[in-house]
Amino acid sequence: MSGWKAEPVRRRSLLAATALLPAVAAAQPAAEFPARSVRIIVPYGPGGSSDIVARILAQRATELSGQSFVVENRGGGAAIPGTQAVAAAPADGYTIGTADNALVVNPGLFRDRMPFDTERDLAPLGLAVTAPLLLLAHPTAPSQNLQAMLAEMRARPTGLSHGGIGTPTHLATVEFQLATKLEPTVVGYRGGGPQLTGLVAGDVPYGFVAISSAMSHVQAGRLRPLALTGPTRSPTLPAVPTMAEAGLAGVDTVGWWGFIAPAGVPAPLRQRLHALLLAPAREPAIQARLEGLGYSVVASDAASYGAQIRREITQWRETAERVGLRPE
Repeated sequence: MSGWKAEPVRRRSLLAATALLPAVAAAQPAAEFPARSVRIIVPYGPGGSSDIVARILAQRATELSGQSFVVENRGGGAAIPGTQAVAAAPADGYTIGTADNALVVNPGLFRDRMPFDTERDLAPLGLAVTAPLLLLAHPTAPSQNLQAMLAEMRARPTGLSHGGIGTPTHLATVEFQLATKLEPTVVGYRGGGPQLTGLVAGDVPYGFVAISSAMSHVQAGRLRPLALTGPTRSPTLPAVPTMAEAGLAGVDTVGWWGFIAPAGVPAPLRQRLHALLLAPAREPAIQARLEGLGYSVVASDAASYGAQIRREITQWRETAERVGLRPE
């Protein structure tokens, strides 16, 4: 995992410096928050699902609050540097971040190399959306369906890409390898946007991509869907079979995307952020826009999202240990 350097959160100095911040932030009535722009750190480059969700909901939060919600992309490093920036930010509500499956996978992958404690240093705001993943082929790839692709991979190594360590697309790739016992040439990118660019360019013939990111390319014929993860077909692409329907059970990772804040942000401000960023996902126009991209809107509360995070951290620690899952 090149291109990032772990900078451990300096516990003593950070705690000393931020001990008074919750009280200061709480002094501002939640109804008047925000009084200036809010930064949303996306721990990936532009163009992937995290970026798409953040920008759609940031636009609505800006309209509702009258203050700018600004998306800042910090890609690379398995989403760790961007998430670390959220964990180390002042607990005043003005720096928050997006999170996907990597948030719960990384503690089991990197263990003592993690520069922050996910459960202690971050506060959940809510789960925004979920979406299945598409197994895509470049139009020049020889296989027209999943079974033909499996036969191709049995005959010779074939390229299969994902959007970064710990991401939903990486998890689907791992599940694919476990289910098929095949060893394709796996190519990891620094986010879903760069991965999608590589697929469209034909740099790698096959790859798992979030349906929301790939939709426009599929509709334009630039990429060919072979199957999708999850238990049911997607209403946006009803002709595309699930992986199980196509003959490969056990590849069922579904992506999820939510919002997090530094630990210590006062509850009233977290509730205000939820009202500005997450609750609007249920507004008919916003929900229709997200569902048109293949997302399922959840807009959960912080408590249920926090319980999910804790549960999945435990699950993925056990899985990483059982199957020997390690960073590439």
